[in-house]
Amino acid sequence: MTNLRSGAHVVFSIHLHIVFVTKYRRKVLTVSMIEDMKEVFERVLTANSSRLEDCDGEPDHVHLLVDLHPDNNISHLVASLKSASSRILREKYKSEIDKYYWGKAKLWHDSKCIVSCGGASLQIVKDYICNQSGGRLEKLGGSTP
Repeated sequence: MTNLRSGAHVVFSIHLHIVFVTKYRRKVLTVSMIEDMKEVFERVLTANSSRLEDCDGEPDHVHLLVDLHPDNNISHLVASLKSASSRILREKYKSEIDKYYWGKAKLWHDSKCIVSCGGASLQIVKDYICNQSGGRLEKLGGSTP
């Protein structure tokens, strides 16, 4: 059973799988950097009424599982996550990161992967919605999707 969260006038369960890739796929990230990123991601998400469910990565990318609050604009939230993590990592690990990037080069590639995820397949959700009308649309001469 999916755990639903609630707020003023809303009940929700929105989970996103987000992937950030380092600029030029440089293998710059270390275990300690990824651990520090988790803390940054948690702070940013908490400030936006969202939660970090899981986070891990490899030297050239990180994966996040986010429990998103519906008040958020996904693009703005992702930009905040990238910006904050890049700023903190560049301050704390300057000498290590400068081996891979120089000047004002970005840590993260501009692209991102964002996939919605949950417990039910799209077909199950479509079937559920279709079955809610009890065939009323068909009786009225309409069609169901």
